[in-house]
Amino acid sequence: MLDKMKPWKNTKNSSVLRDKIEVIKEQTIPAHVAIIMDGNGRWAKKRALPRIAGHHEGMKVVRKMTKLANQLGIKRLTLYAFSTENWKRPKTEVDYLMKLPEEFLGTFLPELVEENVRVEMMGYKESLPSHTLKAIERAMNATKGNDGLVLNFALNYGSRAEIVDGVKRVLDDYKRGIISEEMLNEDSFSTYLMTKNTPDPDLLIRTSGEIRLSNFMLWQLAYTEFWFTDVLWPDFNEDHLLEAIEVYQNRQRRFGGV
Repeated sequence: MLDKMKPWKNTKNSSVLRDKIEVIKEQTIPAHVAIIMDGNGRWAKKRALPRIAGHHEGMKVVRKMTKLANQLGIKRLTLYAFSTENWKRPKTEVDYLMKLPEEFLGTFLPELVEENVRVEMMGYKESLPSHTLKAIERAMNATKGNDGLVLNFALNYGSRAEIVDGVKRVLDDYKRGIISEEMLNEDSFSTYLMTKNTPDPDLLIRTSGEIRLSNFMLWQLAYTEFWFTDVLWPDFNEDHLLEAIEVYQNRQRRFGGV
């Protein structure tokens, strides 16, 4: 029912895209871009297709954005692939979503290796099906020596749970005398989160017209620049990512200063 994805290839506008990339690279590129990929279901509904068709189409966009992010010199691309709340969706949809990492990474892992991309994941691994986890771990092991773009999947991730778990670990270390009240600050607490040793996102993109964070990286997005678009994720293309970065480059980040 669903067409297989075609390999990356040049389009008739490839020279124009290359020129735009070079212009954008003359200014500061956000080191860490996070994306809430939203609108797959609505994209499918508009076409009278099952919701899984939208997720499949969205997977193609992940591939294109990974390629472009690497070309731009972005250091880390974090994608909100599946939240802890998404288990509430219909079982058939959840089952398909749990097969997507296996399909995506199984098909394109050689290209990720060739592109020097390193795959990572943050989220609650223990709740994932074994086939999903195996696909991710295989990709992480195969790319662990790469030092280019980090493609970080937020899978079975929820920020409130992450923060609560971080507090619990702090309390445990406090009881064991590992950390004192005086030692606890924003920097030290950050090491108890899933994103420890990872820079906070510089730019957050959310597609589909929704203007909310949906329990995504609530602690880490404190000083992140936000960019929202009405474009549904399966329709998101290279021009949209470049536009978001251009907007980012024209903003002044003060981090509470003047």
